[in-house]
Order: sequence, then C-alpha cells, then structure tokens
Amino acid sequence: MRIFRVGGAVRDALLGLPVQDIDYVVVGSTPQQMIALGYTPVGKDFPVFLHPVTHAEYALARTERKSAPGYHGFVFYCSPDVTLEQDLQRRDLTINAMALPDLPNVTNADIIDPFNGQRDLAARIFRHVSAAFSEDPVRILRVARFAARFNEFTIAPETLELMCNMVQAGEVDALVPERVWQELSRGLMEAVPSRMLQVLHECGALARIMPEMIWSPAAAQQRSQTVDFAAAQKVTLAVRWAVLSAECDESICRTLCARMKVPVEARDIALLTCREHRHIYGVLTHSPEAIVSLLERCDAFRRAERFAEILRAVQCRYLLPADFIQQSLLDQSLAAALSIPARHIALETAQRYPNQPQQIAAQIFRARVNAVGQLSHFHRS
Repeated sequence: MRIFRVGGAVRDALLGLPVQDIDYVVVGSTPQQMIALGYTPVGKDFPVFLHPVTHAEYALARTERKSAPGYHGFVFYCSPDVTLEQDLQRRDLTINAMALPDLPNVTNADIIDPFNGQRDLAARIFRHVSAAFSEDPVRILRVARFAARFNEFTIAPETLELMCNMVQAGEVDALVPERVWQELSRGLMEAVPSRMLQVLHECGALARIMPEMIWSPAAAQQRSQTVDFAAAQKVTLAVRWAVLSAECDESICRTLCARMKVPVEARDIALLTCREHRHIYGVLTHSPEAIVSLLERCDAFRRAERFAEILRAVQCRYLLPADFIQQSLLDQSLAAALSIPARHIALETAQRYPNQPQQIAAQIFRARVNAVGQLSHFHRS
C-alpha cells in the first residue's frame, strides 16, 4: 500500500501558497484492508476513508466511466491494480494531476507529474488532462472558479473549445442547482470573481446556468466591475450575491434564487437589495417619512445586522467609499427612530384607541418620523 498527496495540495505548495486541505490517494489497497488498519469508511459513490487519528480523508485510487448524462452519471472502479497514473488521468486539469509520496523529507524532485502539470503551472495555463474532461460538466464551473482564484492564468485554447462543445451538447443543462450554487458561491468568494463570469460567458455556460439575468455587454461589464469591487471590500457571500443580482427585478431575483436554491439569508439580502438599492442611493433627497418607510420595508428595526449587509451591497453596487454619506444618514435615522419609547406609545395608544391596532402602528410611525426629522440633515440652510 502506497499513499500520495495529490491535487491542490501539490499545486499550491509549488505556487508557494498556504496548503489548506490535503487530499490523499491510496494505491494498492482494498476497502477491507483499510478497515483492518482502523480507517473508517465514509464514501457513498466510491471508497473514501477517514484516518483513525487525524480523520483526514483517504481515497482509494480509482478509474471512472461515463454511464449517463450529468455529473452523477459515472461508474467507478476501485482495485489494488489501479495505478496512480490512472487515478491522476481522470482529474480535471494538469495542474491538479500531480502527486507527491506521503513520506518524510520528500522534495519537489519527488513529484510525480505524468501530464506536465509543472510545465503548465509555470506557464500559468489551465489545460485539461484528457478527453474525459468532457464527461463531467462540473469541470466547467471548476475551471471558471479557478480562474477567479488564479486570475493571471489563461485557458488553453483546446480546453476552452472543449468547454464550448460541452455547453453546446447540453451537458451544463444536466447540472443540479445545488452544485451550481456551490461552485458559483466559491467563485464569488475568490479575489477576482469577474474572471469566473468571463470564463462562463466565453464558453456559453453563463446564460445557461443563470438565464434569468441579462448578459448584454454593458450588463456584464457592470456586474464584473461591482463584484470585483465587492471582493476588494472583503464583504460576505450574501453581499456579493446581492451585488451580482442587484439589477434584476425583484420577481426575477426571487425566481433565480428559488431555482438555484440560494440559502435564505443570501436570498433575502439579494431581494431587498434589488427592491431598495435605488431608494437607498437616493436617500439624501428623501423626506423623514420616506426614510422611516424605507427602514420599515427593510425591517431595519428588527434586523439591524441584515440592514447593514444591504447597505454594504448598495455601497458595492454604486462603487461608493466605505463611509458613504447615504449610510451615515440612514444609520443616524435608524438610531433616532429606535430612540423613541415605542412600547410606551403602544400602550398609551391601545388605551386611547381600543381594538384599533392600526392606530398603534400609525402613532409609532409618526413618532419615528418626528425623531428622524430632528436630525441636522433636515435643518441645513
């Protein structure tokens, strides 16, 4: 039995980047032997085991054969006679198809590189390992995500052509929404998310996976600029998604989020940003009544932290500085509106107008408007 570190751990070490997770491949073993050594089986589709001490994942070397459309349609073969080179050959890119023996004192001279990954790494090129690349549409998303992380890399012409052919063959249409969101969300959290969008557009996949959005040259340029600005601000995934979808109508955004199964928090911030970003940007001309109505529509009185995320999305959408003046006014307005004794007003109004809950809401609204109206913003000459 031989154990190797493979894939991203080898790639990132060569690039001088921190190695986050290490993938291990075991050659020359069986599931029974792994269990006998104390490893715990966890793989559903193919044998993967947890180390008895470190709990790191160890996968048996395997080959795979396409059996149906989509990325689920594979039959895997694991056996002690599967070689390391056969395992590496099924991987997506040459820079991810290198291995290093999991032994003490190994050096770069010990790297096993049957598909010239080091050459492509030095040349900053994404190149597919074999024609088997075309059997898994997730690899299109992965290449786009890698482009967002390693934005100085280019895609080999033959690899881009293969990706285009995959899209035209309908392979991308077989992707399940959860996997699309998983890869998109990871790409959005990279340093240059616009590169992911650019690669997906170049191969024709962008309009397939997000058909609800308009991808005209002007719209694509605007989205690229704002998501990169958001990445530079190091905002959350929810804010980056809101920035990407900000120009959609609220109903379209709702449809898109539902189809892609976007998590609730990211969905809600995106929906509120779609609906309110123009009002927030133009808030300096709003009356106190309009500002309180805006705060109520955003549920800012109960969800102040979420409202702060919406403001971050607006900042990025309009490429504004971190201390943009609209936020200052809204923060002051929220603090002023929260300072009123809402509970006391509610009790007093309920006594004066029994069985008329609308009166309570009206009186609290009026008190909030009066408090906001006292801000210096509304008393400048």
